[in-house]
Amino acid sequence: MKRHIVIIVVGLSLAFGHVAAQTKDTTKQAPAQREKFDPQRDPEKDLKAAVTLASKSGQRILLDVGGEWCIWCHKLDKFFQENKDVSEFLHSNYTVVKINYSKENKNEQFLSKYPEVKGYPHLFVLDGKGKLLHSQDTGALESGDHHDHDKVFDFLKKWATKKVS
Repeated sequence: MKRHIVIIVVGLSLAFGHVAAQTKDTTKQAPAQREKFDPQRDPEKDLKAAVTLASKSGQRILLDVGGEWCIWCHKLDKFFQENKDVSEFLHSNYTVVKINYSKENKNEQFLSKYPEVKGYPHLFVLDGKGKLLHSQDTGALESGDHHDHDKVFDFLKKWATKKVS
């Protein structure tokens, strides 16, 4: 009988210890992982899902065209990670879809529906139904060797859905 009680106590201690370990301090979360450009993704399906989400939320859609090979694509992702004000505005006003362009998959059929891309990353702003509103060369959003905070923020504000006050 004593042995059964000891086993039950040890079992309960382990169970509660496991739960306590799982509910430890969650305020120190790791930074969000950067979403990668994936040559295996289907941009048609991703856009369809974005249209569904954007139409429900009243957001615009931002197509981010680039690849893992693209240094400036990584710089733009890093810019959004480091500039929380711009990132929060982006994610509250846009549904973002990364469109891969690489040797493995140029997504030529999908991208043929949009104006020619001359450099990467490139941004397309679509309305909530998927209609093209603007094609943005991100070189115009740069200053020297980085993306300019005010230029990027102004671009996002200009093309965001106007909120009714």
